[in-house]
Amino acid sequence: MFVLTNFIVALTQILDLLLRLYFWILIIRALLSWVHPDPYHPLVRFLHAITEPILAPLRRFLPRGLSVDLSPMAALLIIYFLRSFLIPTLFDLAGRLR
Repeated sequence: MFVLTNFIVALTQILDLLLRLYFWILIIRALLSWVHPDPYHPLVRFLHAITEPILAPLRRFLPRGLSVDLSPMAALLIIYFLRSFLIPTLFDLAGRLR
């Protein structure tokens, strides 16, 4: 059973790391949207490509007509929820399997 426990712990740590990284990528994209960088710059294109698959579906559920895009904030809240609920739950599950 220790193999499954260690596997769940390792996956949980990787998931937590990826969520933290994506959190900061979203913040960087939101900050860059305030200064209107060159849309053809490779870094800007990379940030857009990696965040748009998450932000586009969120925009469909958020109110339209506002002058501010709330999708990055909604994505950050989802990440915060996942890090507050899912990560500890997976760690607890691994602890109970020992």
